[in-house]
Amino acid sequence: MRASAPVPDADPDAGAGAPPRRGRALEVLLAFLRLGLTSFGGPVAHLGYFRAEFVERRGWLDDRSYSDLVALCQFLPGPASSQVGMALGLSRAGWLGALMAWIGFTLPSALALIAFAHGVARWGEVAASGVVQGLKVAAVAVVAQAVWGMAKALCPDRVRAGLAIGAALLTLAVPSALGQVGAIAGAGLIGWRLVKVPHQQPVAHRGSGVSRGWAVAASTLFVALLAGLPLVAAASGSATWALVDGFYRAGALVFGGGHVVLPLLQATVVPSGAVGSAEFLAGYGAAQAVPGPLFTFAAYLGAVAHGPLAGWVGGFVFLVVIFIPAFLLIVAALPFWDELRQRDAVQSAMAGVNAGVVGILLSALYDPVWTSAIHGRAAFGLALAAFGLLVHGRVSPVLVVAFAAAGGWLLLG
Repeated sequence: MRASAPVPDADPDAGAGAPPRRGRALEVLLAFLRLGLTSFGGPVAHLGYFRAEFVERRGWLDDRSYSDLVALCQFLPGPASSQVGMALGLSRAGWLGALMAWIGFTLPSALALIAFAHGVARWGEVAASGVVQGLKVAAVAVVAQAVWGMAKALCPDRVRAGLAIGAALLTLAVPSALGQVGAIAGAGLIGWRLVKVPHQQPVAHRGSGVSRGWAVAASTLFVALLAGLPLVAAASGSATWALVDGFYRAGALVFGGGHVVLPLLQATVVPSGAVGSAEFLAGYGAAQAVPGPLFTFAAYLGAVAHGPLAGWVGGFVFLVVIFIPAFLLIVAALPFWDELRQRDAVQSAMAGVNAGVVGILLSALYDPVWTSAIHGRAAFGLALAAFGLLVHGRVSPVLVVAFAAAGGWLLLG
């Protein structure tokens, strides 16, 4: 990234190193709505889109702050990309900003999946079309750009480059949430001992805007719902409360991204008869064809479920339920994270963690992003062209996504 590039949203009256100005909730909504309409490729690709939009294009935060936030959300249960988005909205425009970030990023795919649940059968054809294949190729280019840029910023010496490679190897060997958490923890421990960084504040650091009181309240509510909903479901004997409990637990206990939530949701809705096995698999196929977080699959399941909560109402209710734990956890963690990350020992550990995050992204660039998108020379050529437009042409990711979709329609259909 060129050092002289302007930062569109930086406060021109602020001194060097001052944080960007606070924004408006509408600004956050529009930014995330655009991403919600174009961010194909899964959670790793989403983090690449976020970095391109909020670090490079808008300048809402710097690479260190962004990578710190990604590392935190990788540690927490829940959908990491959605939690990163909520935290960005919270920092930019307060509580309403967090809500607008979630709505903008989540609503497009949720509406599409609820519509599919109402019988839009042509989505099944779209899922296998050349356009969607092109969108998957675009995700390869976006993630590759994120790895390229973050590696230059966060792996400037041999120790951190080695940590990134080690984290990539570990997560390739252990392709699960356990491998990711182990890579981050190991990189942090090694960084604490071996990486020396001067004490400094991140260029665009600003507090999350969440007090410790709110953090304690959020963590208390998280635990209370996790423990209390099974009791309510058992005491009432209600199938609806059982579904609420199952969706909440799925959102609260899953590590490793959206695909890991699928078996938890399957165990909630299929054995109980709320959703048939064929309906479940059809919805999962449709979920691959829409942008945004895979957790919006809950909206489809809520819409097709048999019971008093079904259709549009059920879709939106269960969509909210599955995301509540993610919001409570990020609110509970941010105030303590903001304080800890300023200590010298923690900064050394975080330098190692940031290198580990680069390695995890590098591993994910191969599997699942590359392996699910690149099937032949045409797809590779399209990915290479998209990568060149992003890195060297500095073309907007939205235009690159459109280019890849058109290329997929022409070459991969």
